Amino acid sequence: MNKRVLSILILFLAGILAGPIVAQIDDPGKKAEKEGENRTNKNIDKGIDKGFDKIEEGVGSLFKKKNKKKKEKTEKATDASEEKEKSLEKDSKISDEPVSNKPVLNWAKYDFVPGDKIIFEDNLIGEENGEFPSRWDLVRGNVEIAKFGGENVIMFRDGAPSIIPYMKNPKEDYLPDVFTIEFDLYYPGGGWFETYLYDRKNQKSGSSTGYTDIEIRYNQLSIGQTSSTLPDKNVAKSRWMHIAIAYTHGKLKAYMDETRLLNIPRLDFDPKGLTLYTYHAKNDNLYYVKNVRIAEGGVKYYDRLMQNGKIVANGIRFDVGKATLKPESMGIINKITELMQEHPELKFSIEGHTDSDGDTDLNQKLSEDRAETVMKKLISMGIPASRLTSKGFGESMPINTNATPEGKAENRRVEFVKM
Repeated sequence: MNKRVLSILILFLAGILAGPIVAQIDDPGKKAEKEGENRTNKNIDKGIDKGFDKIEEGVGSLFKKKNKKKKEKTEKATDASEEKEKSLEKDSKISDEPVSNKPVLNWAKYDFVPGDKIIFEDNLIGEENGEFPSRWDLVRGNVEIAKFGGENVIMFRDGAPSIIPYMKNPKEDYLPDVFTIEFDLYYPGGGWFETYLYDRKNQKSGSSTGYTDIEIRYNQLSIGQTSSTLPDKNVAKSRWMHIAIAYTHGKLKAYMDETRLLNIPRLDFDPKGLTLYTYHAKNDNLYYVKNVRIAEGGVKYYDRLMQNGKIVANGIRFDVGKATLKPESMGIINKITELMQEHPELKFSIEGHTDSDGDTDLNQKLSEDRAETVMKKLISMGIPASRLTSKGFGESMPINTNATPEGKAENRRVEFVKM
């Protein structure tokens, strides 16, 4: 009830009251009756007063409630207004800061896929501490086998040490038109390590510019006038790193750990061999190398699948004697994921295999665990579990001899068999 309605109600009641009062005044001959009416009117007045009091109490209560709600609404509006002012003030402060137009650099995903035909493999198993590594030849300096973290490593000591893979015909070009090179390098924190793409003892470089080596620092790869650094500015200076090189008909890519740093569209020479070299090595600045592999690259995965009904991948790596994936395995796993996403009809049986080293039963269990690890990784990357199974065959199905390091490397594999 608003004030206007209240006013009309009061006037209406006043009109009812006024009628009997006027009639009493106009009739002087009926005094006793008038007095009785006066008493009645007084009672009516009291009743009306009480009624007005109740009306006023009700209206007042109504106004109080409305005023309370209005007050609360006003307070909320004030609070919201204050919050808005604070927000605008904050936005104003932000907008006063200089806006950077610097583009965000999206680093390439790890896409390195090792070749499937092993040309040279050395995991240093069976080497004797302090001896020269048996699968290598010396160009200059001092190099020997050492222990690092319980594993055999090639230690580059002093005298500008330089080594080349020991090949039967070292003067021949043993790097095909499509190849990959991989190794683990311990960088001691100073200087740089060099990977020449020809045999410096037996071959000529064939380069018109003389730039035939990839220089490796703790966070950088370079060749000639081209160099690139890791996006991680806090990477440790002294550490193990995985180096991978991929060459395809003149085009070269090079990776440090999981990042591609070099992408050269055309080299001015034909890579023929490999030389590992550093003239910065000394007793307080020692370089170490392990797990060297040279492999011939090959056919795209989809074409392999169509030709053979399976994809054989010996570039999926695990920790020694374990089913723990190494980071360099992700190139292959990324490619398999892309293939299955592009072809939703594909289903794979993931099958693990080992070489003949070690106990037969342990190799069987290891192959099963490794196949399951790969399957779970693919599932975690979005491939439905219904499209995958896993099994292991241990050492029972070799595809090459177990008498050579290269043969063993091919036998240690994961196969993706089309179902």
